[in-house]
Amino acid sequence: MGRLDGKAALITGIGGGMGREAALRFAAEGARVAGCDLNAEALEETVRLVREAGGEIVGSAPVDAGDGDAVAGWIDDAASALGGLDILYNNASIQRFGPIDELPVEDWDFAIRMELSIVFYAVRAAWKHLKRSGGVIVNIGSIAGTRGVEFMPQNAHGAAKAGVINLTQQLAVEGGPHGIRAVCISPGFIETPATRFLVEDPPPPLKATWDRIPLRRVGQPADVVSAAVFLASDEASWITGVNLVVDGGGSVLG
Repeated sequence: MGRLDGKAALITGIGGGMGREAALRFAAEGARVAGCDLNAEALEETVRLVREAGGEIVGSAPVDAGDGDAVAGWIDDAASALGGLDILYNNASIQRFGPIDELPVEDWDFAIRMELSIVFYAVRAAWKHLKRSGGVIVNIGSIAGTRGVEFMPQNAHGAAKAGVINLTQQLAVEGGPHGIRAVCISPGFIETPATRFLVEDPPPPLKATWDRIPLRRVGQPADVVSAAVFLASDEASWITGVNLVVDGGGSVLG
């Protein structure tokens, strides 16, 4: 018996990394999964892996989750295909980095759209479905939304993720009367195919930061998704509005 048996879960950005891990794990826990991604080839690989493992999934690509109309259409279609919507997992995001005096305005606007507005668009479209189910919103934030760092000029990224954390708190307040829960997970550095080059040859400031992590390793997608499974499950039915930091203890050292 899975912890998400019978749940209809919509997950954005399932083409790789944490999104692929989420699709695999949620399906393994008994959820009926619908996922989207910009990259059709990557999405199809995830769909194949989930089905080979015995899971239930439908995939849609290309879907630009940063386009409000596109994601609304996908959510309505996916909810119809699954017979409802119990879990909305806002995983997808695309970052832009640069020093404050060098970051182009266009990159700032892009980061805010693809890391913060992208969550708003999905939640707004899913709200009517979640009101019917008393469902759960799982947002992916970042420790970047809670602090500044010296090794990366992340003003746009950090501001956007701080917005995701605060939006989650507001969604918990507005959703409570409808039985909707909203939770956020803020990972530290996670090793994915996109970040593996940094793990293999980390710049000295980043390596120094990792060396201070109490649990002595960088994170893996499963570390984040395991937390998401619990928070999305009925075991967490009295948990809402939280921002759970998953970073091996690194943030406790400041």
